[in-house]
Amino acid sequence: MIPYGRQEVTQADIDAVVQVLHSDFLTQGPIGPRFEDTVAQHVGARHAVAMNSATSALHIACLALGLGPGDWLWTSPITFVASANCGLYCGAQVDFVDIDPQTYNMSVERLEEKLAEAQKSGTLPKLIIPVHLCGQPCDMAGIHALSQRYGFRIIEDASHAIGGKYKGEPIGNGQYSDITVFSFHPVKIITTGEGGLATTNNAQLAERMTLLRSHGITRDPTRMTHVPHGGWYYQQIDLGFNYRMTEIQAALGLSQMARLDEYVARRHALARDYKIKLAALPVTTPWQHPDGYSGLHLYVIRLQLERTNRSHREVFDTLRENGIGVNVHYIPVHTQPYYERLGFKLGDFPESERYYAEAISLPMYSGLTGDQQDVVVSTLERALAI
Repeated sequence: MIPYGRQEVTQADIDAVVQVLHSDFLTQGPIGPRFEDTVAQHVGARHAVAMNSATSALHIACLALGLGPGDWLWTSPITFVASANCGLYCGAQVDFVDIDPQTYNMSVERLEEKLAEAQKSGTLPKLIIPVHLCGQPCDMAGIHALSQRYGFRIIEDASHAIGGKYKGEPIGNGQYSDITVFSFHPVKIITTGEGGLATTNNAQLAERMTLLRSHGITRDPTRMTHVPHGGWYYQQIDLGFNYRMTEIQAALGLSQMARLDEYVARRHALARDYKIKLAALPVTTPWQHPDGYSGLHLYVIRLQLERTNRSHREVFDTLRENGIGVNVHYIPVHTQPYYERLGFKLGDFPESERYYAEAISLPMYSGLTGDQQDVVVSTLERALAI
């Protein structure tokens, strides 16, 4: 099986993890802060807070920005459910903004229209989470300009996008948002096994996220309500969570960061080859906005179903049956049963639904060989029955 994505673990990665296993700290040691500093320096942010998943990072980022009951969070329907669920975790209400038909990211035009209507009804969002789908950055300048007009805060869901750039600058530098969240799940561009990280330029937000990821507990006497009882003393000053990243995870991530740029460059080479090899097939290959340099976590094609006698399901099943581990990213969140019970329905976000009816993620990872890519393309050609 050629999977749609997979991690690469080198001997250097293994050695880094083994070194931690022989050390005094398996968690809350010196490697976690080193990993945070390395990511922050790479993306040009002042602060980084590592956690056990990007979902945890999204949750704590929302809390740090004060999201709560009575507030609204808006995101894209074409994302993993965590981008929306994080608002529900905070007791807020969630809504969606339809996607741009070329980038598949949140449409700034649809966002502007929806904001104008929400202003009339008094339901403006407190927080918007644009999702850099597949690693391609959203139109962050446009979204940021709207935030200045309408007063919302911004979390970039860059789970797919570490190593990417927007307008020549690294994604995660905080120029157009309050917080950026990255994912290090095994199929992402680099991995910590499981893990996530939030970057910000705001020291208070970083301090709050650091507190919340570890039970809301502090050992800082300046933050306590009275004089410490002794060197053992700590206080819980907020309701936090056990969202810490282990030293083992951080060591793996720190080792992989050394190859991040190489991994992204390889993905771009594969994307260029895909574009050439797929040119004669009835598919639409990903369009890349000139303002962005995608992390290319995913390579999503859209089937031109009017040019073939096969259905979306038939093409998908044929590829899987022939050893190509394709997937679909994503089922529109508003069509999930949980969100249907909140009042969403088919037809609410038509561009997202059209995308879902045609999208298939082809294999894309740094270790994919040219020969494997040829097998993917030839199998796809047979699956399309042209």
